[in-house]
Amino acid sequence: MKWCDHNQAVIQWQSEEFSIPYRHPIDGKVHRYFPDFLVKIKTSHDIVETWVIEIKPMYQVKEPKPQNRKTKKYLTEVKTYAINRYKWDYAIEWCKDRGYKFIILTEKELNV
Repeated sequence: MKWCDHNQAVIQWQSEEFSIPYRHPIDGKVHRYFPDFLVKIKTSHDIVETWVIEIKPMYQVKEPKPQNRKTKKYLTEVKTYAINRYKWDYAIEWCKDRGYKFIILTEKELNV
């Protein structure tokens, strides 16, 4: 991530090198969620913040609009969104317990 490499506020960053346990909504088993990035940043007030960052396309971040026809594509989108939502809910709590911030970025925030 060029932004991390070239940003003087970034102290350290890593990509998919840790996992957050979560209970899968469909099979009920504990799985591991690997967020995209863990970034340590020094703020302008000399405070070190740790951000857990997930990067997803916008269509996976928004709940699919209900449809009359339950196509295979629609059902896959609903399942993907539900699983992502569970992972993110666990990640938010995991981050709160550690004093971290959990952030989801899409192409909108990344200007892609």
